Amino acid sequence: MTFAGLGIVLGAGIGACFRVMRVLLGESIPVTVQPIGLELQAPIGPGGEAVPLQVDTATVTVPRLTGSTFGLEILEQVIRFGTVTTVTLRPVLLARSILRGRVFGRGNTALATTAGITGLEGAGTALALALDGAVGGSVLVELGAGNSDGFVFLVADPALFIIAAFAFAVILTAFTVGARMQRDTEGLV
Repeated sequence: MTFAGLGIVLGAGIGACFRVMRVLLGESIPVTVQPIGLELQAPIGPGGEAVPLQVDTATVTVPRLTGSTFGLEILEQVIRFGTVTTVTLRPVLLARSILRGRVFGRGNTALATTAGITGLEGAGTALALALDGAVGGSVLVELGAGNSDGFVFLVADPALFIIAAFAFAVILTAFTVGARMQRDTEGLV
């Protein structure tokens, strides 16, 4: 389990470093954009016939990021890597503590709390999605000569966050109650 966690962190770090290096070196970089109401004719019908498509998400390769998108992309990568590291290593440390016979306690509660809060706020959630949307929106504004109409800044499914927050609350409650029960029963034996 420890090696798997370290592998996940290492993979996330390498991916973030490569992306940041491409931004810093001014190389062309793919950016996810979410235009609104964009319809295209694609030759995917029978015999290559044009069929109308509604494009909700696309990847645009830009020669280089400029202005605020430059900093936002780097910040997004740092936040994603920090989140992956925290959310991966905290449960590994928690599992090691449990395997050593220390299930409940303030340290384990803190590990679970840190992993849960970071997971809800970091990568794949609101903060990373907002930064990704800001980069994509800025790229669309630059490509559209300053026209800011017609792009999505942030799309998030609230059901996912509600389920994750509920699961996190249940786990945190179990650790808190378990730690209290353990403290209360220590003097009885």
